[in-house]
Amino acid sequence: QVQLVESGGGSVQPGGSLRLACEQSRRTYLYYSIGWFRQAPGKEREGIAAITSSGQTFFADSVKGRFTFSQDNAKKTLYLQMNSLKPDDTAIYYCAFRTNVASLNLQESVYNYWGQGTQVIVSS
Repeated sequence: QVQLVESGGGSVQPGGSLRLACEQSRRTYLYYSIGWFRQAPGKEREGIAAITSSGQTFFADSVKGRFTFSQDNAKKTLYLQMNSLKPDDTAIYYCAFRTNVASLNLQESVYNYWGQGTQVIVSS
């Protein structure tokens, strides 16, 4: 069983930054994947970034160069640092966890557990 809690969302002006957190309550897995997804108003949810247990990372073109990962392994918390935010980044952001597989696949169906989401609004 894995529980995920996202936090760190909020309202920010264009060009600003936010750091989202994905806190995981889980046992230790040798292999796993964590994905970040977002759903903008009126749009389908899309995968934007992923990290594996071995530290491999992937960022979608829409966020590459602006978003980065960091981790606090002791707290089992993954952070998504979001810089140079744009109005198009406005969305609900979700983290998702895939057990026993280390893969950068961002298909929603392969993720076993999901958080409740955190709202990000980028507006002047």
